[in-house]
Amino acid sequence: MRAVLRSPRLLTREALAGIVTTLALVPEVISFSVIAGVDPMVSLVASVVLAVVMSLLGGRPAMVTAAAGSVALVIAPLVRTHGVEYVLPTVLLAGVVQIVFGTAGLARLMRFIPRSVMIGFVNALGILIFVAQVPHLIDVPWIVYPLFALTIAIVVLLPRFTTVVPAPLVAIVVVTVIVVAAGLTDVHTVGDEGPMGGGLPGLTPWLVPFSPETLGIILPTALSVAFVGLMETLLTAKLVDDITETPSHKGKESWALGVANIAAGAYGGIAGCAMIGQTVVNVKIGRARTRVSTLAAGLFLLLLVTGLSSVMARIPMVALAAVMMVVAITTVDWHSVRPSTLRRMPVPETLVMVVTVGVVVATNNLAIGVAVGVLLAMVLFARRIAHVIRVERTVEPATADGDSDSAGPGADGSARPRARVRYDVVGPLFFGSSNDLVEHFAYADDAAVAGDSAHSTTVLVDLSRASVWDASSVAALDSVETKFAAHGLPVEFVGFDERSGSFHGRLTGQLGG
Repeated sequence: MRAVLRSPRLLTREALAGIVTTLALVPEVISFSVIAGVDPMVSLVASVVLAVVMSLLGGRPAMVTAAAGSVALVIAPLVRTHGVEYVLPTVLLAGVVQIVFGTAGLARLMRFIPRSVMIGFVNALGILIFVAQVPHLIDVPWIVYPLFALTIAIVVLLPRFTTVVPAPLVAIVVVTVIVVAAGLTDVHTVGDEGPMGGGLPGLTPWLVPFSPETLGIILPTALSVAFVGLMETLLTAKLVDDITETPSHKGKESWALGVANIAAGAYGGIAGCAMIGQTVVNVKIGRARTRVSTLAAGLFLLLLVTGLSSVMARIPMVALAAVMMVVAITTVDWHSVRPSTLRRMPVPETLVMVVTVGVVVATNNLAIGVAVGVLLAMVLFARRIAHVIRVERTVEPATADGDSDSAGPGADGSARPRARVRYDVVGPLFFGSSNDLVEHFAYADDAAVAGDSAHSTTVLVDLSRASVWDASSVAALDSVETKFAAHGLPVEFVGFDERSGSFHGRLTGQLGG
């Protein structure tokens, strides 16, 4: 960031990226305020607070945070049922949950989200962004379509000649000037999305009683706001990590989001999280890489809200829709849906990606889609590895000498040879794979070997190529030992690694029937 502040060229790039991001942010924030049932100015001011606070405290530079649609969808039922006054305590409680989540290091759970779910998340994001712009091109005056084509042309072609100024910013300015200069009053503008009066609302008043009843009302929604916001924010952070090839601090991003939401609730009135589409605009189209871009976005939004609301209101929606459609197309991972890629990919991986995309598009909620995708991936993974375990049986011949393998003196006083049945268990032992472990042993056949009066038989189970991961596996080994004991055969378990041996030793014989 210091290098940016010392370089006029980099500083200009970051600031312009923030301005473009703000212009792409405004109509969505206004739309989300309608979904949530709150005044548009509430969401705009909350977005200013969120952008500024996360620029200062967040763990992922260049990621845009504002009042988001996923949070609006969660809050909307609460507002309809109990009223807008319950939003503040809900947001404050959600912020506390996010702070606890971040400081406890739970953001590390993101490592368990599979690549197939992440690709589904990205592809679904592209679809949602694109579909959200389509209404701005339906049942509109004919002049909208030439303006749309002009915007696309500028965004696509201008970077071939210069990247000094972001192409989307040029496109938005040019189309706005044309609409205003030509007096095209029938072209839909940002101002048509909702009222945008100047000024700031001040601190959000607390209008509900401090009581257990209030806690009961807000708790379910607060938890939903907290975890939906965290999931969308951390997934977006991972996406930005991949785009910029730089790491981020997920724990810091989590607790910073909680602080930002508390501040936004107190001064603004609603919560937010990472704005995925606008973040892609910032880091891909604007080529932003530092906190300067998001701080510039927050400050420019503040300027628009307080002093330039009339200018902001005259921006044509078709220009913003065209920019976001380009963003949507570049967001989709087209390599992942090529026929050649799909032929090579395992069917379960493709299924998880498709289901993630389908659920996100059907529910219009990225968090729900990701949750379903992760659960499906876990089930398919458990199903796959449940069948990788194998047990190899070997009957070792009896030894005639009196070494350690001998079974003691026979009836004539000589050493009685001992036969040994050896089982090599290969693969991870956990609840999915160990449930049918008992069926892999030939109890009757081994007893028949022992029935030879000339031999004494022992059973050795070698686990050097296996690992014991849970109590179900220990219980399965106990069952194997019990079944052999019922046939009069002793069992010896060998080859445990240090962790498995300690785990088995602690639980064996203690798990009941």
